[in-house]
Amino acid sequence: MYGAVASGPGHRYGTGMHRIIATALLLLSSAAFAWPQPQRPVSSIVSPTWASEASREAAGEAASVMRLLNVRAGQTVADIGAGSGYYTMRLSPVVGPRGRVIAQDIVPKYLNQLKARVRRAGLKNVRFVLGGENDPRLPVGAVDTALLIHMYHEIAQPYELLYRLRAALKPEGRIAVVDLDRTSGQHGMPRALLVCEVKAVGYDLVSITDLKPGYLAVFRKGPATNPAAVRACRE
Repeated sequence: MYGAVASGPGHRYGTGMHRIIATALLLLSSAAFAWPQPQRPVSSIVSPTWASEASREAAGEAASVMRLLNVRAGQTVADIGAGSGYYTMRLSPVVGPRGRVIAQDIVPKYLNQLKARVRRAGLKNVRFVLGGENDPRLPVGAVDTALLIHMYHEIAQPYELLYRLRAALKPEGRIAVVDLDRTSGQHGMPRALLVCEVKAVGYDLVSITDLKPGYLAVFRKGPATNPAAVRACRE
């Protein structure tokens, strides 16, 4: 939806098409069996905000996370579970006119409210995606960094969503999870359990950094995992 077909010699076009076809076949095969259910509580979505923007801004949350991730001009960053847009609004000027922010949410009301907010602010580099519960529905091969901010514990089927998210990442793309180091039943995610779940679907841990509060965990794509071999981690 957001990508462009590469121009140039025919073999480049063919390689790109083969990659897209291979990705589609993998995703189709992943739908042919039942993904394991998370062996932990899944929190309900109760609000488009984790905390007030004023308190988060006072703590320098978004600025700290963007600095740690080296978010810069020209990049494409997906704000998954964007909610009211705390990160979307702050990412937009950082990635600049040559970059792009993809604001994604599964709640139409939240997404519509964010569209209105972005329109009022005059931001031109934000695109919107209504995701599925188990599929982020992001453009293939487009994303430098996918942010999952204080919402991973709300994902009903994390293994499937993470598996499908792989296709949206560029070859050196990353996923970055911010959460509180507490049980998922209390709107948090124990970091050891997070690492286990994300690695189970073929990501490699890059780093974990303490935040105040919580932590930032960064992962890159590792060798592809056979979906049928994925086993649930236990809290």
